[in-house]
Amino acid sequence: MAFRSHYFNLCCFFVMIILFGSCSAQLSSYYYAKTCPKALYIIKTAVLGAVAKESRMGASLLRLHFHDCFVNGCDASVLLDDDDASNFTGEKSAAPNANSVRGLEVIDSIKSKLETACPGVVSCADILAVAARDSVATLGGPTWTVELGRRDSTTASFSNANTDLPSPLMNLDELISVFSKKGFTEKEMVALSGSHTTGKARCLLFRNRIYNETNIDSEFAKSIQSNCPSSGGGDNLSPLDDGSPVIFDNSYFKNLVNNKGLLHSDQALFNGGSMDSQVTTYSENPITFYVDFANAMVKMGNLSVLTGTDGEIRTNCRKVN
Repeated sequence: MAFRSHYFNLCCFFVMIILFGSCSAQLSSYYYAKTCPKALYIIKTAVLGAVAKESRMGASLLRLHFHDCFVNGCDASVLLDDDDASNFTGEKSAAPNANSVRGLEVIDSIKSKLETACPGVVSCADILAVAARDSVATLGGPTWTVELGRRDSTTASFSNANTDLPSPLMNLDELISVFSKKGFTEKEMVALSGSHTTGKARCLLFRNRIYNETNIDSEFAKSIQSNCPSSGGGDNLSPLDDGSPVIFDNSYFKNLVNNKGLLHSDQALFNGGSMDSQVTTYSENPITFYVDFANAMVKMGNLSVLTGTDGEIRTNCRKVN
């Protein structure tokens, strides 16, 4: 019996090595191949429809995944609603997310379709990861293989959401520190910042830059001021990438080289500092940017994931089971 047990465990070890890389619970691109074979199709179709309806939604879904992963890992904690009855405060009301996190209804719709197709199988965390990838590809950017098998958290952290996410007001050293704490190199930080090649930002986040900062193209500043007055209009929107507001390309880096970064934190990447050369490289080589961005997204998608029996598979992404 001891021999049989040893033989079984040895077989398990080699099978798991072949399939997943180790005998512990791991992510796999084939995770839903048998349990929910239409999962990726359902997510992709929904994302295509949502972006066709509103082009900005692609950026919103990408940002949702980013804001999830940077706070205690990619566990869909960002999707949990506050619950007064249990005195639970989630991450949606934290400063970086309040009145700015979007795409929640799209995720709800995808989850509903998946629950109909294969109840209790596909996690909300995996939906976020795949939707982000499909959004970038839909907008003309790169694609990558999303490893699957994440599970959903049963809690969230309002305090960590306020401290772990980068601010649009940060200087370069502060940005490097925030990304470094999550295990990213400076190069990966610049690549991930390229997500600002699509989407929009609110006037209140860049008002000081366009009126008071000097490392900004004067004509660019004037054009943005027309929609962002020196007082009031804080929720007025302007594209993060003035060159190609919707398409996912390397125009964002071209803007930075020309002092046309919308946010203070954007222009901080190209301001006579250590990242100038990397920004220049991406501004001149879109393929290099695409490859580095895709690799950084795969790395981000693996941050502190819950697998195996940790966490749960939420039936409703907005609340624990």
